[in-house]
Amino acid sequence: MSTPGILLLARADGSGVATSFSSTPLSARDPFAEARKVAWRGHDGVSAGVVRFSGDALIEDFPYSETLVVHAGHVVLSSADQTLELSIGGSAVIGRGSRVTVQASAGSEWAFCAVDVENAPVRPGLTLLPAHLWLDPSATLEPPILIGPAPQCRALSLFDDAVTAFKVGIWDSTPYQRHGRAHRLHELMHLLEGSVTLADEAGVEVTVNAGDTVFVAKGAFCAWTSTVYVRKVYAVK
Repeated sequence: MSTPGILLLARADGSGVATSFSSTPLSARDPFAEARKVAWRGHDGVSAGVVRFSGDALIEDFPYSETLVVHAGHVVLSSADQTLELSIGGSAVIGRGSRVTVQASAGSEWAFCAVDVENAPVRPGLTLLPAHLWLDPSATLEPPILIGPAPQCRALSLFDDAVTAFKVGIWDSTPYQRHGRAHRLHELMHLLEGSVTLADEAGVEVTVNAGDTVFVAKGAFCAWTSTVYVRKVYAVK
């Protein structure tokens, strides 16, 4: 987990992935300790992987800010006056310090990206990440990195923690291709529509299709090729 890379976390069809996972809690306070399968754990508090959990749990003080994307089963999150029902493909953010109830049907599984920064202030509450939202125009890529025309991109930030620099939202783009470079941030991507092929420095390709979830670690060499419209959930740090 120490070498940055392109890590496929889960496929929409439930098929296996080549990524290596470690069965380990994120901390002594991890509410999903025995269910946590970690693919990436950085020294900066960013972790990513999957959770395989069934049953009910009441967490009085959620220890991280965590983005989750459901890949199997049905997950209900409740906090204060909020209740979010997440079926397959549903995603949300649990804010650090939330008092949250988790109800997961048998065989539930979700991909996650968690941020655990020491002494960070609490951000209690749940943030739903709806697939269909009106997005605002956003900056395109700089010309030197592009291969071909610049794409038209849009985005909407739904969770933004200025203290930990953890941002989560929805982004879309017309097709484009770009040269590989070191990824500037840690990023969890869950494709809502379209398909993209990511390639590492050795030319090894990972094709991410609608419904798949991938994590690209900060510093990982990553090239991008999309020949169709792409819409995704993003969580960056």
